[in-house]
Amino acid sequence: MGRKTIIENLIANGVRGLQPYVPGKPIEELEREFGLSESIKLASNENPLGPPASALAAIRASLDGLSLYPDGSGYVLKQALAAHYETDPNRITLGNGSNDLLVLIAEAFLTAGTAAVYDEYSFVVYRLAVQATGAETRVSPANPIRHVQPLGHDLDAMRALIDDNTRLVFLANPNNPTGTWCNEEELHAFITSVPAQTIVVVDEAYAEYVVHSKYPCTIDWIDEFPNLVVTRTFSKIYGLAGLRIGYSLSQPNLAEVLNRVRQPFNVNSLAQSAAVAVLQDLEYVERARAMNIEGLISLTDGLVSLGLDVIPSIGNFVLVDMGQPAEPIYTALLRAGIIVRPVGNYGLPNHLRISVGLPEQNQRLLTELKTILVTVS
Repeated sequence: MGRKTIIENLIANGVRGLQPYVPGKPIEELEREFGLSESIKLASNENPLGPPASALAAIRASLDGLSLYPDGSGYVLKQALAAHYETDPNRITLGNGSNDLLVLIAEAFLTAGTAAVYDEYSFVVYRLAVQATGAETRVSPANPIRHVQPLGHDLDAMRALIDDNTRLVFLANPNNPTGTWCNEEELHAFITSVPAQTIVVVDEAYAEYVVHSKYPCTIDWIDEFPNLVVTRTFSKIYGLAGLRIGYSLSQPNLAEVLNRVRQPFNVNSLAQSAAVAVLQDLEYVERARAMNIEGLISLTDGLVSLGLDVIPSIGNFVLVDMGQPAEPIYTALLRAGIIVRPVGNYGLPNHLRISVGLPEQNQRLLTELKTILVTVS
């Protein structure tokens, strides 16, 4: 028996069929591969404004402490978040990005013989986190394409998959990669209908971009629902994706369980300092939100003018039906120095997800795409 076969036989059942998460292509990799310069990345829903000056200043002020371990409890950041949300710091769990929280939740509550529910077009990490535990994955069908929220969460379909063995439900609001969302009335009714022994995880990575009046503030529901966890991140509107820092809010007894499985020092000291600073940088956040509102409209209008179908989004990205296999268009854009996100791994081989960039980046994307569509059709 070969060494590879021996190792394969040792792998835990939940891990055996996993494929690693594939991130958006880094700019450096693209430029090495094609000999390009001045490339742009519209693939990973990062804030195109770059990191805020307030965060950079906080990082510089923290550099002298790099020989010391970070505060494992995240006391200062938790206090800042608690003040921001007017809540108890004991409800907050910090993570190495909100991705870390999703995995912690799965580790804490899922085992073989239990199940988790998520939507067919939802963040791929839900599937990876659930499968690694050996729990059963139950995938609910999404809304039809002609629905008011095309390819978005069908909450009735999700509810139908919940039974006594279901420990977790993952849903993103807004959803990635579709940009669709659940309004306050329907989401509250859904959580109310979920049994007490099933934890509902509402992933709000893009919440700060949303300006719609009927978008729910689920953090205000934590007192009402002991089985609710809300996850958020500093990677999107706050411009700190490279520092990997996120958090969850829940009732204290649930947060205490997550802290049992949380790795020691899972959030580094520079990330904590930068997060405290940007949380108070209201001007930066407002500028990013305003730019995204304008960019989302202009990018959507530009894509529609090219004859493409765009899923209505309230995030900082759009999902676009190219009307044909998207891989050749994706590759052509790479050769033009533009990175977007193919979503064939979500079961959407004709679609691309495109992040909202700076105005000039959006225009460059539209100009190149117009030429490419003529050549690949």
